Amino acid sequence: MVARKFIVSHNDSDFHVDYDTDDGFEVFKFQLFSLTNIPPDEQKIIGGDGDRAVSDDSDLITISEKLLLVSLSEEGEEKLGNSGATCSSGIAQSDEELARMLQAEEEALMFQQYIASDNGAEMKRKIRPYVEQVLMEGNFKPSKTEQDHAFLLQLLFWFKQSFRWVNAPPCDSCGNQTISYGMGSPLPSEALFGGSRVELYRCNSCSTITRFPRYNDPLKLVETRKGRCGEWANCFTLYCRAFGYESRLILDFTDHVWTECFSHCFGRWMHLDPCEAIFDNPLLYEKGWNKKLNYIIAIAKDGVYDVTKRYTRKWHEVLSRRNITTEAELSAVLAIITKDCRKGFTSQVLSTLEERDRNEMEAIEREYHSKDYASTLLPGRQSGDKEWRISRSEFGSDDNSSLSSSSCPVRMCIDEHVTRVYNALYPVLYSFILNSLSKSRAVEILKMFKRIVVELRDSPFRMRKTSIKSDSSSGKFFVDQMLPSFGELLEALSLKSELGTDGRVEICLAGDPVKTSLALPVVLDGLDDAIHNFSNCENFGKDSLSLPLVKLNRICSGFVLASGEELPFGIATSAFDGIQKSKWEEPNGARGCWIIYKVNNKMQELVAYELMSANDAPERDPMDWVVEGSNDGGSSWRVLDEQFSQRFETRFQRKTFKINSVGLSSNAFRFRFLKVRDVEATSRLQLGSIDLYARSS
Repeated sequence: MVARKFIVSHNDSDFHVDYDTDDGFEVFKFQLFSLTNIPPDEQKIIGGDGDRAVSDDSDLITISEKLLLVSLSEEGEEKLGNSGATCSSGIAQSDEELARMLQAEEEALMFQQYIASDNGAEMKRKIRPYVEQVLMEGNFKPSKTEQDHAFLLQLLFWFKQSFRWVNAPPCDSCGNQTISYGMGSPLPSEALFGGSRVELYRCNSCSTITRFPRYNDPLKLVETRKGRCGEWANCFTLYCRAFGYESRLILDFTDHVWTECFSHCFGRWMHLDPCEAIFDNPLLYEKGWNKKLNYIIAIAKDGVYDVTKRYTRKWHEVLSRRNITTEAELSAVLAIITKDCRKGFTSQVLSTLEERDRNEMEAIEREYHSKDYASTLLPGRQSGDKEWRISRSEFGSDDNSSLSSSSCPVRMCIDEHVTRVYNALYPVLYSFILNSLSKSRAVEILKMFKRIVVELRDSPFRMRKTSIKSDSSSGKFFVDQMLPSFGELLEALSLKSELGTDGRVEICLAGDPVKTSLALPVVLDGLDDAIHNFSNCENFGKDSLSLPLVKLNRICSGFVLASGEELPFGIATSAFDGIQKSKWEEPNGARGCWIIYKVNNKMQELVAYELMSANDAPERDPMDWVVEGSNDGGSSWRVLDEQFSQRFETRFQRKTFKINSVGLSSNAFRFRFLKVRDVEATSRLQLGSIDLYARSS
């Protein structure tokens, strides 16, 4: 958290605003709305220099503390006064242009009568193959290998969102900007986790020195979740191995690090860069970043490999820069290290590895001679601030390049933990009724448990633990009366409660810490949602234990296909991951798009669904849509629900819709979004989440 004080001037008045920058720019605009009555979408905020507008992606930590607020409507009225003389001529010109267009349309239709055939066979011939292609897509059943591949890519995109890039760390004391102050000696606590290099930064405001140890212990990095490319690749490689992928760290001698995983889907090693959230684009560095490569070494548990040739199409130039040692000596060094790594391996394992080594070298040679280099368009570096990228000559030739895509493959949803969390909240809410708790008392209990979850989230990854204080009356009541009802929720988090040696109740890990890490943000968002619904619940009782307060029988573990998605932060499965901050974004969906959720080998009767607005850009919210179900995997569809003129009033707002159709079981569901809130202002559609609820069996 970084607290800042802003002085906002508007209409000869100054407003002093204390603000937590972690809440983002949109919340800041709503705070100004409460002070000035200027709606957020009509606000124009100008920095202290007087000529630079503050945008939605501006860094609130670094902008000037003195701001000027201008109402766009007032600004527009002023402009209108200056342009009144030209208004009438513009309208007349528009009417004349419309008349010409209508006349041209009539002439074109008349001309069509003379040249076009009445026989529709040619049109049918052109369309029919694509209908068959779409029907084939509806019957697609991904294999285990394809599912593993899809999950690896989802892991890559999730990691990009959960890890934080550090240019210069904020001041430990006041949270303001810092500048480099040289290097320091590691403390014992830093050296314990491989932090042998420690960067020092001096605060521009209070002169406090902030330490930034460059840890290389991946488990420590799971806890800190911040760093630069070395920390990112180190920690991401750990995650890949934790989920069973054969992984290796890739060391680029020109100062970059990334990951490779062996893809059984492709039958080869695949490039994955967690800093950029880019996969299977090995020419990114040479062609996109304009790096002058020399040595790229893959480091695995079973050996080290020279894979430089995979990442270049200019081998002759790379060779001229490889001047540390001769090629023969390099091969000998790598062979010695690999032999040491493989000590104790059986002859069968050695034979398998040697065969795969040969296959990899042959594949690299084939790739090098491929003809796709000239047509490959790749972006410059995106991670790190602009000045730093330019200083490293990694900015590329086109800063606006993007690997965003308006089409997407079938993706598997890894969201069973979301359903478990939602189901586990029911015993908690039911216990409030059994104990005859008031609404305010129930909200207090939920907030108390949320504080426990936050402490667990902020504790070390390998040994998450916290204790519950029972020395107060509320703490004693929670431990004695309420904690048992949270047992299922703790189990969903892979946690357990036990009595400590000092008599306190301790909450600690009960299973895989990775599962706990995945479930923690879902639980925190679920608790926030429950607190919000409780606070707005007029009559709390057994009759209120239904949607939206209780979210039972959420459909999960399906496959998702969409008309489009935004890489890396707007992929289709983000709509089903249970995390508030993620979203599905369709780059061309403002005037129509779709997303399909296919249930895995089971028929479900949909009784309700929830949609949540995303974090920003309300003009991208869906307004009109149709929900359909299919009982044949997507070959045919039946309408289950239709909604028109829906409006999300706030960000992260959930809306619940009941299905009136009864007895229609389906194994696939399709949302056809017809248009967004403002089709003139954007080409995109975005949604924070989609949750589907089935009838209980």
